[in-house]
Amino acid sequence: MSDATIPTPLTELVGVRHPVVQTGMGWVAGPRLVSATADAGALGILASATMTVDQLRSAVREVKSRTDAPFGVNLRADAGDAAERVRIIIDEGVKVASFALAPSRELIARLKDAGVVVIPSIGARRHAEKVAAWGADAVIVQGGEGGGHTGSVATTVLLPQVVDAVDIPVVAAGGFHDGRGLVAALAYGAAGIAMGTRFLLTSDSTVPDAVKARYLTAAVTDVTVTTKVDGLPHRMLRTELVDALERSGRAASLLRAVRHAAAFRRESGMSWPQMVRDGLAMKHGKDLTWSQILLAANTPMLLKASMVEGRTDTGVMASGQVAGLIEDLPSCAELVDRLMAEARAALRALPAAD
Repeated sequence: MSDATIPTPLTELVGVRHPVVQTGMGWVAGPRLVSATADAGALGILASATMTVDQLRSAVREVKSRTDAPFGVNLRADAGDAAERVRIIIDEGVKVASFALAPSRELIARLKDAGVVVIPSIGARRHAEKVAAWGADAVIVQGGEGGGHTGSVATTVLLPQVVDAVDIPVVAAGGFHDGRGLVAALAYGAAGIAMGTRFLLTSDSTVPDAVKARYLTAAVTDVTVTTKVDGLPHRMLRTELVDALERSGRAASLLRAVRHAAAFRRESGMSWPQMVRDGLAMKHGKDLTWSQILLAANTPMLLKASMVEGRTDTGVMASGQVAGLIEDLPSCAELVDRLMAEARAALRALPAAD
């Protein structure tokens, strides 16, 4: 181990200096944040689910114009235009493709044949075992502390399960914000950590200042899990809007979802038939009602209201529990340098083994 880096199977796999990943957060992980993360020596992941195909192509090219360092793109494997987005990744020479849902065996093979590193995000051991058997190069494991859609199993329980179950690099997510966390993850057998909320709260993040201020004032107890946004467990800051959503009845929820579905259709350029096909893809193999599928339109539009428009009164703020521990807005370079210095200090402070 050199004085500046902590090499792991993750750094070797994707060619970054540090075993740190910035997750693909919708409306947040755009070219500026991704390129700043990449220049800092970590792996930046561009969020594409809230972009049209043309916007994705432009965003990838903008990142490439800003940095020569490796970066990735996060995709929805069940999206109707997933094949088109994969083509952009391959044509543009993107290093990593990450997925919020498990990609098919065929999609993994197509990406790997083109030299793209495939890193799905998973929330259960069986999902890790499945994508590993299909050829995934690594997995990001998110425990229940993480922001956005999340499960109920804590990272400290889920991570060792997955590390013991697969023989590919495992990246730990959910509850990480500093160098001590990186050392803990490495001790569990992980190859690095992934962070969302911590990178959202940097000076390189394009999230409006008023929204960042709301995160910085949050305590750990101000972060909650609700199913009222889109019918699935979603970790976010507790606000008056979230409280109102929790109190709202079924009819009001569906009316709001229809309105947001129409807005998202305009935003994404999708046709109604495309949205229906995506809904069918979401429903396949899952115990989702059509009401939940319709409610899914709430997520991108309510996130946009806060993360883009700065409307904390009309938008939701996805958040990991670590928001309650974060007190500053460093640049990505300052954050990664500090995190690695903390990790090295933590390693030096450990008692020497016999």
